[in-house]
Amino acid sequence: MTDTNTARTIVGIIGNVIAFGLFSAPIPTMVKIWKMKSVSEFKPDPYVATVLNCMMWTFYGLPFVQPDSLLVITINGAGLVMELVYVIIFFIFATSLVRKRIAIAMVIEVIFMVVVVFCTLYFLHTTKQRSMLVGILCIIFNVIMYASPLTVMALVIKTKSVKYMPFFLSLANFMNGAIWIVYACLKFDLYILIPNALGCLSGTIQFILYAMYYKTTNWKDDDEDKEKSNLNDEIELSHA
Repeated sequence: MTDTNTARTIVGIIGNVIAFGLFSAPIPTMVKIWKMKSVSEFKPDPYVATVLNCMMWTFYGLPFVQPDSLLVITINGAGLVMELVYVIIFFIFATSLVRKRIAIAMVIEVIFMVVVVFCTLYFLHTTKQRSMLVGILCIIFNVIMYASPLTVMALVIKTKSVKYMPFFLSLANFMNGAIWIVYACLKFDLYILIPNALGCLSGTIQFILYAMYYKTTNWKDDDEDKEKSNLNDEIELSHA
């Protein structure tokens, strides 16, 4: 048991490092926005969505919901702080209309989270019941967020080009899913296993698309392509 716990801790730490790298991926975009004093064509949606995702997983990892899940709390807590910083940057430099949308979305997320926390703690009295409710909600949100990369994959198939699907981001997402699958299996946790298995599947499909369309891709580098690539980086990150 001790060996299993040690292995799970080591795997969880590796998962934290990989996931932190994914959460850090938008930093160059944020720096660009800060320098331009404008959000340009970048969208805040992935960051706003990831805030709720991180809040849900942080709550899931708490000892009175799912015991022995400290490493789930650490990475999602760190991710929550980082995503909030990204949202704040967007809020500062966005137009008044976008600011209003961000504010409304954040208020709705906070209200929803308060309702979930209240219902979980007030009506459910065992960790099994609590982890089931919160875990199912986490899976639902992850599945919804996995719809984003599907649009990028559809673009790849349509254009026969992988230019807008960054390879290293796909690789990092695949590795992140794989390491958390191992973590979930060492002390079986269905609610961590399912979304990360879907992440691995998504990554595998992306690798297949790379193999199919790499040679037909026009790698001409211009500013418009860079901006589109950055936008798709944001979409991919939303399910990290």
